[in-house]
Amino acid sequence: MIHLHNAYTELNEDLKYLVSVEGNRLSANIQDGPIDSVGVNGIQVTDLLDYIKEVYKSLNSAYPCRENSLTITKIEEAIHWQDARTKDRESRGVEGKNED
Repeated sequence: MIHLHNAYTELNEDLKYLVSVEGNRLSANIQDGPIDSVGVNGIQVTDLLDYIKEVYKSLNSAYPCRENSLTITKIEEAIHWQDARTKDRESRGVEGKNED
């Protein structure tokens, strides 16, 4: 699927080795454990949201419609709220730890 490949080209360079696209198959390792403790062993779920947003942007470029545009906006909102969660956790000193 060309849109999976288009999105892959937009993926952050340092994450590309954690994701592969073959035809219509996407494979990704999701981070397991805090990076400070276990190192990088996968992508963050928000990275996957970024990737899916790029798939929809590619689709919308080829087949523009309101629904695709709304989907892109909602994914961007989800990313925004996860960024807000991260900033809150950083301010409380619990980011990167398995604590509330």
